[in-house]
Amino acid sequence: MKTRHGVSVFAAACFLCPQTARCVPDPVLAAMQEELSRSFSQLGRSDTAPLYYLDYEVTDSTGLWLGASLGALEADVQNSSRHLDTDVRVGSPQLDNTHEIKGRDSWMDSSQRAKVRIPIEGDVPALRAAMWQQTDAGFKSALERYTKVKTNRAVTAAEEDRSPDFSQEGVPARHSDVVEYPQIDQKLWASRVKVYSARFKDLPFVFDSGAGMEVNLVDRRFVSSEGAALRTGNLYIRLSYRLSSRTMDGMDLYRFKGYDVDRLSDLPSDETIRRDMGQSIAELKALRDAPLIEPYAGPVILKNRAAAVFFHEIFGHRVEGQRQKKESEGQTFTKKLGQPVVSSFISVYDDPTLERFRGTFLRGAYRYDDEGIPAQRVALVEGGILRNFLMNRMPIRGFPRSNGHGRREPGHATVARMGSIIVEASQAVPYAQLRRMLVEELARQKKSYGLVFDDISGGYTMTGRGSAQAFKVQPLLVYKVYADGRPDEVVRGVDIVGTPIAGFMKILAAGDDPAVFNGTCGAESGGVPVSAVSPSLLISEMEVEKVAKSQSKPPILPPPYGDKP
Repeated sequence: MKTRHGVSVFAAACFLCPQTARCVPDPVLAAMQEELSRSFSQLGRSDTAPLYYLDYEVTDSTGLWLGASLGALEADVQNSSRHLDTDVRVGSPQLDNTHEIKGRDSWMDSSQRAKVRIPIEGDVPALRAAMWQQTDAGFKSALERYTKVKTNRAVTAAEEDRSPDFSQEGVPARHSDVVEYPQIDQKLWASRVKVYSARFKDLPFVFDSGAGMEVNLVDRRFVSSEGAALRTGNLYIRLSYRLSSRTMDGMDLYRFKGYDVDRLSDLPSDETIRRDMGQSIAELKALRDAPLIEPYAGPVILKNRAAAVFFHEIFGHRVEGQRQKKESEGQTFTKKLGQPVVSSFISVYDDPTLERFRGTFLRGAYRYDDEGIPAQRVALVEGGILRNFLMNRMPIRGFPRSNGHGRREPGHATVARMGSIIVEASQAVPYAQLRRMLVEELARQKKSYGLVFDDISGGYTMTGRGSAQAFKVQPLLVYKVYADGRPDEVVRGVDIVGTPIAGFMKILAAGDDPAVFNGTCGAESGGVPVSAVSPSLLISEMEVEKVAKSQSKPPILPPPYGDKP
């Protein structure tokens, strides 16, 4: 290794090869390192504002999508793409072009960036040309924004948190773990997806349905002017089905099931899928016949996967580092360090290094983040006490360094994001006992019924200072549990609403049944794969309100596939 003008240069990127393997030069990494070295050495001499940091991230995506409906194949799509992200910083780590301009655009806004495609072949001159163009555009934009940053800082009130804009980290990482695309019998899987989708064909109350298989290999390369050089990969495989209906009063109802794995051999058997489909069909039919529920405030149980989504949406986003520093953020937990934020028997951590939880694949796993920092387990809450935040390379008061949570989708700025957020309870009871505790709490509060949220689709949380610090979560399957022992009843038409500080302190008990939710989370840095794990939770009070619905009636005629010849 030799250095030139502060940039580490590695011949043909061979250093990434394991010592026991024959080195095959990577032309993409070679192009990245050559162009980064040239650009940084030249643009770092600018008289206006020196370029003090530069990185390139190239993301290759290779995928397959098989989709079918009512037994017929709708999509058989293979695709490959390669995207380039270029991060350019001028000024100094203390103050640079990424600094927040109060009352103006944010460096993190997606409108300020573009999703840039580059050649998918290993043509070094073509790849370097694409990088040169983006570096030039990024440098000019950085100079312009840096001038605005200095002006804005001079004429506006001082920030409460005057931490630097960029953290100083340790030894730059160098690592390679090339992941291979699996061998897939495409004809076989197309046939299986068609068979799965045909299961809904004889159900006239199902108005839309389908089944699909998605395979996506994401291969990332990262180099920086500090000397980092990485190649990491993740394979995501999802088999899924969906079905929907509409009530006479215009409410759309859904059931969905996805099986996320990183090995084809881990996908469930046909027998398991048929059983799950039967349950989903029964649930959708029950929902279609279910009564609307009125607004309610009282005891509830969030079943395990629903509780996992709840913690991800309502808690996880509020402990992302940039939200503690940005002047436009509500900073719900910024000054809560060392204080109780959740019931005392609850602990929460985020661990992207964990590839599986009790044998179940976690989509949120990764080895290095999108700033080249090793992924780390972060204890967010210990015994109900807030201890930490999720950090990328944007320092905040008391947290000068990253803990490996800088993430993004190509075409976005990197910010602190969740990987796999895991909720643990030091005291746990079987679910049957948790349900009995719900009935006891109903009696104590003199409530005639409570609610069990079996499934949640997602939701949103408002963290900005200019809006109400509230959340809304959309349940898909809700049961009414009666205090007098009547059978549980499926109900529909509610959203969970509330404020986070009050909600988390009302957790009374937890089950011994942790389960995994896998999904994709969207925020200012785009959509990233995530996981969440939680046991079922009994909450003393939760508020629900009526859900918005369309005014469209069900189809006038029955579906044609039910006609008899």
